[in-house]
Amino acid sequence: MAKKSSTSKKAGANGRRPLKSAPKSAARNGNLSGERRYTIPDYRLESFDCAVRQVASDDGVRYEVTGDLSAPVPPIRESKSLSPRQCLEIYRWMLLNRKMEQALENLYKQGKVVGGVYFGLGQEACSCASAYALCPEDWLAPMIRNQGSLLVRGFSARDVMMQYMAKAGSPTFGKDASSHFGDQQKRNVCAPISTLGDLIPVMAGVALGARLQGRNIAALTYIGDGGQSTGVTYEGLNFAAVQKLGLVLIVENNLWGYSTPSDMQFRVKDLAERAIAYGIPGAIVDGTDACQVYDVVHDACERARRGEGPTLIEAKMMRMKGHAIHDAAEYVPKPLFEYWRKRDPIARLEKFLLERKWLTAKQNEELIAGVDGELEADREFAVNSPMPDPEKTPQNVYCDGCHEIKPKYGVPKAGSGKGSGKPKQGEAAVHLR
Repeated sequence: MAKKSSTSKKAGANGRRPLKSAPKSAARNGNLSGERRYTIPDYRLESFDCAVRQVASDDGVRYEVTGDLSAPVPPIRESKSLSPRQCLEIYRWMLLNRKMEQALENLYKQGKVVGGVYFGLGQEACSCASAYALCPEDWLAPMIRNQGSLLVRGFSARDVMMQYMAKAGSPTFGKDASSHFGDQQKRNVCAPISTLGDLIPVMAGVALGARLQGRNIAALTYIGDGGQSTGVTYEGLNFAAVQKLGLVLIVENNLWGYSTPSDMQFRVKDLAERAIAYGIPGAIVDGTDACQVYDVVHDACERARRGEGPTLIEAKMMRMKGHAIHDAAEYVPKPLFEYWRKRDPIARLEKFLLERKWLTAKQNEELIAGVDGELEADREFAVNSPMPDPEKTPQNVYCDGCHEIKPKYGVPKAGSGKGSGKPKQGEAAVHLR
């Protein structure tokens, strides 16, 4: 998390010198030395120091990667919080996540999917391990590549596949496709919003609503390295910081904002540094290391539940497919794919479990077979499910008294004082004099 020190002059964990503020603001913040220094912790066991740049070629413009891509794959960091059983559970969710997306790709090629398909290939550790850190009363707002988090939160693979096929039994009853669905009644899941960044103020509002009902909760959402440049990202995160709301924001730096490399999107080296501007903790994790992701998100959620405010976490990894199924990602330099393919989050966690003998080779085969069997049953169910009845299209669109909306955590405390809070008739506005 972002740390504050008045004495240390050492470089930060990411190899940079801590940032200093102007002396005039020091007294206001209780730092009598006249200086303010910050460090963003970097929990990775390796640093990806390569860069992608545009170069001119005979057939136009292409990208090339510079730097050393021959570094060996680091081990998984030992978790300080996860038990062997919990590591196995996360591993299983990650397997189900990947195999479900492979099934969706095949369904798309068979013409059974309505619209496009968005993949989280290479990002399973980030999605599954982060959602695993939530408690039942916490809230989740996934993005299009976080389908693994939906599985952890209680949705089944058949729910996701029926949603992509716009079936009547899908979470939106066939009224939408892709990953645009949630469950605010039982699972505390907000549906994704296509306008990137807008989920951040929504989840800040969810955390504020819970606080007004007497409960501090963790409200977890994600944004990509491209989407974090939007103005609404700043507005939502700044509001959460000022109000000390339990927002946990994971910036998924997967190196590409559609076809634009991250090196051409922003000037800072690490997006976690932006936490400094909000005055909140920040951290960097290896997004392909499930144990790292879980530990840091777990700590951030604990802070949120204690009422200590938001946390910004940058997860560094690689988007191993194009923006969506229609994008072949020909613009990505092939050596970059090879580097990150060696850092497959599922293969790394599998090796970690086998080396510690928390999982035997035979148990692993049985686990994979169990995932395959569950997925095949869900795929068959989804494929054979009926399409929606056109006559029922108007149903479940607007709430017209079909259910009572009740507070989830307690009676709201806002507005409990005397008076209506409305200005009296004829009351003049108060101006500074």
